[in-house]
Amino acid sequence: MKSKEEAMEILEAYDLTGSLRAAAALAGVSHHTVDRYVALRDVGQLPDPVIRRGRITDPYLAKIEEWVERSKGRIRADICHRRLRSLDHEGSERTTRRAVAEAKRAWRAGHRRIYRPWIPEPGMWFQWDWGAGPVVRRQETLLFCAWLAWSRFRVVLPTLDRSFETLVACLDATLRRFGGAPTYGLTDNEKTVTTCHVAGIAVRNPALVEASRYYGLTVASCVVADPESKGGSEATVRVAKADLVPTAAAPAAPARP
Repeated sequence: MKSKEEAMEILEAYDLTGSLRAAAALAGVSHHTVDRYVALRDVGQLPDPVIRRGRITDPYLAKIEEWVERSKGRIRADICHRRLRSLDHEGSERTTRRAVAEAKRAWRAGHRRIYRPWIPEPGMWFQWDWGAGPVVRRQETLLFCAWLAWSRFRVVLPTLDRSFETLVACLDATLRRFGGAPTYGLTDNEKTVTTCHVAGIAVRNPALVEASRYYGLTVASCVVADPESKGGSEATVRVAKADLVPTAAAPAAPARP
C-alpha cells in the first residue's frame, strides 16, 4: 500500500499525462499500480494510507550522504557502519548497507556522465598511442600508432623503445606522412608527455613543449582514469595489432586472473 504522498504523486502524474505507462514512468511504479489507484479514485474508494515508521538510520542520513559525497560514491558500507557505531548508531550492518546503497544511487543519478558524439574538424586533431608489437629475433618491439581525424589511413611505426627521443622521431615521421601539422595531438599521460598533475591540471614535459612548439602543435592528454576520452587512439592500436601484425608473430593476450 502506497503512502498518501505517493498516491497523490501517482494520480498527479496520470492527470498530467493521461497515460498509464507514462504516469508509471514518472512516478516510478508499475502501470498496473497506476490503473488500480485511478480506478479506486473514480469510485471514491481510495484506501487509507499506511503510516510508515521511520527507519533507525534516518537520523544519520545526512552524515551518510556527506560521506558518499566526499568519497565520490566510493566509500564502503562497512566503513560507514563502523563510523556510525562511533556516533551511537544501534542499527545492524544490513540496515546501514541499505541506507548507503540508496545514498550511492542518489549520488550517481546526480553525477551521471552525459555522452555526446565527438565530431572533430578535418585536420585539427590527431591521436597517438603505443602498442605491443611482435617479437623479432627475441627482441620485443613496440608500435607507435597515430590516427588523424577524417583521414583514410593510419601511421604505424615499429620501434624498440618508447623513450623521449624515439617519441620525437615518431612524431616527426608522422607529421611528414600527414603532410602537415594538425592543431592538436591527443595521447595518454606518460612521463614523456606529462610529468605530473597539480590540482587536476596536467603539467607538460618541458622538452615536449619545445618540440611541439617547433612543429606548431599543441599536445593534449587524456583525462586520468577515463578510458572514454582516448577511444580513437586505443582503436588505432587495436586495428594495427589485428591487421598489420602477422598473426603468427602477434603477442598472445595475457590471461585474465
